[in-house]
Amino acid sequence: MNAPAEPPLLPLLRQLIAEQGPIPVASYMALALGHPRHGYYTTRDPFGARGDFVTAPEISQLFGECLAIWCALVWDAMKRPLPLRLAELGPGRGTLMADVARTLERIAPALAQGATLHLVETSPVLRRAQEAALRGRNAAWHARFDEIPDGPLLLVANEFFDALPVQQFLRTAAGWCERCVDWDAAAGRLAFRAGPPLPGAVPHVLAAAPEGGVFEVSPAATALAGEIGARLAAAPGAALVVDYGRRAPASGDTLAAIQDGRKDADPLAAPGEADLTAHVDFAALAHALSRGGAATWGPVAQGELLTALGIKQRLAALAARATPAQIERLESGARRLIAREGMGTLFLALAAATPGLPAPPGFEPLR
Repeated sequence: MNAPAEPPLLPLLRQLIAEQGPIPVASYMALALGHPRHGYYTTRDPFGARGDFVTAPEISQLFGECLAIWCALVWDAMKRPLPLRLAELGPGRGTLMADVARTLERIAPALAQGATLHLVETSPVLRRAQEAALRGRNAAWHARFDEIPDGPLLLVANEFFDALPVQQFLRTAAGWCERCVDWDAAAGRLAFRAGPPLPGAVPHVLAAAPEGGVFEVSPAATALAGEIGARLAAAPGAALVVDYGRRAPASGDTLAAIQDGRKDADPLAAPGEADLTAHVDFAALAHALSRGGAATWGPVAQGELLTALGIKQRLAALAARATPAQIERLESGARRLIAREGMGTLFLALAAATPGLPAPPGFEPLR
């Protein structure tokens, strides 16, 4: 039986490590996901039944329809500015944006007609899928958030921030050190290593964490959140972030690999061929958005947000004119999205907006 083929990215990583020494986890994650030739998102469509995972928009159209309601209500609170940029970060296969645009045509036709769609995507494979999903609509693609034209903005980001690189720190006998990826020649594989001690690298409350403890930060996520906050402070707008993560900073290694539908794959085993994710620190995101100048609300549980936006009522309306098989699919999808024992509480939602706007639907002001 032939041994599995070596991932094309692996020799490049070995060479990089040989030249520069062990590389930080954040650098490894960035290369594994975004290398221009061999990165995971560069080379494949990971979404849907034949991919490695299924996101909320692929589970049910109800998710996108609820977010369209959120956009319409927030736009109304913004005094209905037009033209408006309706944007999404990391839009997957375009399913969410297509559902939002379709629903807005029904519930807020003026917004649907006066909005231009903007998708921030770096993967050529996924861009092609998005173009197919949004064919015939006024849409534009960008590599970075700051390429979205100026003007009033409504922004959504679903399962985007969890894929941004995280910097990891490891508690050792010598103190907190940056966690790196090295080549273990004896084992013939990549392995984690501790770098030199970095005093002050983690919050003071975790300074006495036990050996082996891991703390994560995402400079890429907080930098982007700061940009979004500054954009919202400068022009009317709002943003909605939905992802899985934690409400407050805490120690713990959340770096995970998803491959062939398995959520327990080794993050170092197949660079470029497995999705790498880490839990989103919502407190850090909210702080960065606020520091940029935006007002923030949340996080709230995904199930609470979707319920407040009328997912059950919309389910009933669709079921009233659906076949039994369609009703079963609709009900199953809704249960997955709002179940307390699953996505309904695992996923959180954070909102940000131009200061002076009222609390968005589904949120309460931070006290």
